[in-house]
Amino acid sequence: MDAILADLRPTTENSHPTSGCRLGVVSFLNARPLQAGLAGQPGVAVNPAVPSRLADLLREGACDVALLPVVDFFRNRDRLVGVSNACIASDGETMTVRVFSRVPPDRIKVLHVDGDSHTSVILAQVLWRELYGHALVIEPYRPAPRETGSPDAVLLIGDKVINEAPRGFGFEVDLGAAWKHLTGLPFVFAAWFGRRDVDHTLTAKLLEQARDAGVRDVEHVAALFAPQHGWPLDTAKTYLRDVMRYTLTPDMRSAMERFFALAERHGLLP
Repeated sequence: MDAILADLRPTTENSHPTSGCRLGVVSFLNARPLQAGLAGQPGVAVNPAVPSRLADLLREGACDVALLPVVDFFRNRDRLVGVSNACIASDGETMTVRVFSRVPPDRIKVLHVDGDSHTSVILAQVLWRELYGHALVIEPYRPAPRETGSPDAVLLIGDKVINEAPRGFGFEVDLGAAWKHLTGLPFVFAAWFGRRDVDHTLTAKLLEQARDAGVRDVEHVAALFAPQHGWPLDTAKTYLRDVMRYTLTPDMRSAMERFFALAERHGLLP
């Protein structure tokens, strides 16, 4: 596992931003501070997509570096390497990675999951096995007409948790908060990755500078993009400023190691 996590360590060489870089980014509000500083960079193309699509874009050659769900890195670790120390993480509650349920969490048997997610689906399965002692049956979530009803338990991620939150569910579990309760650690949902056979030193510097600029001016980022993503402004400011974390720390690396180990123990990452 240490060798895997070594692939996440950022480069330390002195460098300057490069041009001609194609980036695959998460299309949710939480990624805006990571890319706001890229505006106006010559030759930098930003390709937004839902998290579950980014690994395909990288594999197809549609981007050079992508903000991948960490599960997709783990599944492709023989050919991918970490690029920069910028990430999307939380240290407890996420606000946007939630299970909505009509029954108490320990009684959930079947979980209908958001097709935009990869990491959160595995995280939910780890949490239910560790906290409640049983496996979940995973089914795709397809919103049904109101008159036909909806599943007893649904996992949703991203902006839709705020602007399209389902009604009629008496119980909610925030997966970041549940992970913190289980492990005492933060959780990393996504980070920048690229092909192993490419030198990403210059791109790493570019991404770290962009992250620093976005975090430094995070309230302006929130004001600029909250309407576009359907968020109330005050909620968006709190979310980006106080909830999200954007720099990989030693605790986050430990959390990734713990997550991968638990997922492998339960046979969830073949």
